[in-house]
Amino acid sequence: MTTHLPSTMQVSVLHKARDLRNEERAVPTPAPREVLVRVRAVGVCGSDTHYYTDGRIGDFTVDQPLILGHEASGEIVAVGDGVDPARIGERVSMEPGIPTAFSHETLTGNYNLDPSVQFFATPPVDGTFAEYVTHPAAFTYAVPDTVSLTAAAMLEPLSVAIAATQSAHIGLGSHVLIAGAGPIGLLTAAVARLRGATRVHVFDVREERLSTAEQYGAHRAMLANEVNTAHDRYHAFIDATGATPAITTGIACLGPRGTAVLVGMGADTVPLPLSLIQGREISVTGTFRYRNTWPTAVELASAQAIDLDGLITSRFPLAQAEEALLAGAQPGQIKALVEP
Repeated sequence: MTTHLPSTMQVSVLHKARDLRNEERAVPTPAPREVLVRVRAVGVCGSDTHYYTDGRIGDFTVDQPLILGHEASGEIVAVGDGVDPARIGERVSMEPGIPTAFSHETLTGNYNLDPSVQFFATPPVDGTFAEYVTHPAAFTYAVPDTVSLTAAAMLEPLSVAIAATQSAHIGLGSHVLIAGAGPIGLLTAAVARLRGATRVHVFDVREERLSTAEQYGAHRAMLANEVNTAHDRYHAFIDATGATPAITTGIACLGPRGTAVLVGMGADTVPLPLSLIQGREISVTGTFRYRNTWPTAVELASAQAIDLDGLITSRFPLAQAEEALLAGAQPGQIKALVEP
């Protein structure tokens, strides 16, 4: 079932590193159990910028035209067979990773680790820098009218923060150190406070971001060179940078039985202080995206528990997606938004 729709739409397509083109494509038709979403807001992630500047992230290479963008919200304008037509008109946020139904990882509840997961803007899967996209109805979550579509797009980075704090076992009375005061670090600080952490410290190399970290729940925000590895001890360390110096600094600050959670993507290998890890029985783990976080993220947004709209520091139309991809490097910028 559908409403009246145009036959074509505008999209922003990456052909190779630093070669982004505005193009026209046919509006897709939702398959069974899918919905068609009119995209209204797309947050720019660091991964989008890396694909634009480098043409690759790890083993994923842009070797054919690719639409970037995966932090998306919009409105359902059409549904495929098997989807309730009453969903047309819903304001929604889209969880971007779609696993295969019967993989071992999906069946054991770890669907984010399915090796065949299809994730927006991860080659060869197109993303959401487009006026319309189709998506499985089950991974398209309604948001109430009290939540802006800007905030609905931010449920993706919020989900990263929720997953990170879960992996770090943060709870009442936890002392937490976070590396990075970008969007993920800020949201991680906010979620850690909501989970009951009584000491949340954030460090970054960009001084202008420290006051923002305090606005998002940090009890203390400091420059990286102000971290005292000789005396500071935390229950949990979460890295949201991928930078090797940040990782080694954070691990050195963990107390006995502490947990380090690596969220940021950086070098393929990082030297670890094994004697310290063994001597303090420190756990070091990665976290890969998220699973089963969207319902919680929607609830937090609905309760206005975190200022998701406040993350946005610049907005761009789809035709200026290239400027949006480069905005994060500018002083004072936290999160750029593309509005198709």
